[in-house]
Order: sequence, then structure tokens, then C-alpha cells
Amino acid sequence: MPNTTLVKTFIFAASRETVWSFLTEKDKLALWFHPTTSDLVEGEDYALVRENDHGELIKQCWGSVLKMDKPNLLVYSFTVGPLNGALTTVTWTLEEIQDGTKLTLQHEGIGEASGEAAMGMLLALDKGWDKHLDSLRGSMRSTFNSECSQ
Repeated sequence: MPNTTLVKTFIFAASRETVWSFLTEKDKLALWFHPTTSDLVEGEDYALVRENDHGELIKQCWGSVLKMDKPNLLVYSFTVGPLNGALTTVTWTLEEIQDGTKLTLQHEGIGEASGEAAMGMLLALDKGWDKHLDSLRGSMRSTFNSECSQ
């Protein structure tokens, strides 16, 4: 499967710095993606976690933060359980636009990482990113509404 890169673009009525904080800060990541053990830091590993049926925290997705150019670019390696440790690359690009930010997600290497299961992984990750990015939009809206009402 030659082209297995997912690309998603969203527009937010928020500054790049605000959007950046939702991509990198522990408390804000938990609002829209998954809880994590710490803020994302360049050169360090990360793990986003979920609670299993027994109340134990298990890794949902993980990798290493490869590059951070605040508030313009975030790049990290990324894997999930079905990839059996094979790494893909997620790149977030934040562009300033009038009164907001254009956020572009590029998720590369899915076909190489998943082999014959590439189409299934592409469909699952495509659906997952749509869900999480919608959640990001809602979390940002909720945060701004609660800050404005205080």
C-alpha cells in the first residue's frame, strides 16, 4: 500500500500557544486524548494511558517526542498495541490564521508499521483521530467558556 499517510486539518478560534498547550500539557491532553504521566518534552518518551477493567493504568499509545518548536511544530513517534511496537510518526503543524490557528495532523508510516493489516489500521486510526480531534475542539470550547464565566 503505497500512500498510507493520514492528514487532518482543523481550524480553532484560539492562539497557537493555546492550541499548543492542549497538544503538550498533561492536564489538557487528558481532556481530549488520553491521560498521560507528564507533559510532553523533546527527547523524552511519553505514554498515554487508560484504565482497564481492574482499575490498572495501561499504555494506550506511546513513543518518543522527536521535535518541539513551540508553538509551530510537534513531532513524535507513535505506536499502539495492534502495531506490536512498530513506530509511526505523528507531526502537528500549527499555523497562525486570522483570529485563530490552523492545526494540521500528519500521521505517517502506518502501512509500513502494520504490513498486511494496513487498511484496517488506516481505518481505525482515521476514525480515532476524527474522534479525538472533535474532542479537542469541544475541550477547548469548554475551557474557554468556563474561563469567560469566571
